[in-house]
Amino acid sequence: VQLQASGGGLVQAGGSLRLSCAASERAFSGYAMGWFRQTPGKEREFVAAISWSDNFIKYADSVKGRFTISRDKAKNTVYLEMNSLKPEDTAVYYCAARVGWSGTMATADFASWGQGTLVTVSS
Repeated sequence: VQLQASGGGLVQAGGSLRLSCAASERAFSGYAMGWFRQTPGKEREFVAAISWSDNFIKYADSVKGRFTISRDKAKNTVYLEMNSLKPEDTAVYYCAARVGWSGTMATADFASWGQGTLVTVSS
């Protein structure tokens, strides 16, 4: 199971970035996909998730209205469109895959993880 995140970079506050997570078909088919982020000294926190059917989408309160998660099944890729970025969005962002869907979005719910991609938002 392989996940490859990309798209991070340096952006000014108020700007936008789009992260991508390319998955092997085995990692993608039938799985819900999520994005998490982590800053030094802090636990990895949930950002957004989308179910395999696309019928369920969940966001952390801190990103609602600014971030949009989507997936392209033909490309085995999930995206995180990030707008109106703030310095507090600075973190390493990780994509992850899980079986099924539930109200909880803990790191333990996700079985597969990609490497992180760094997003830095300057003030």
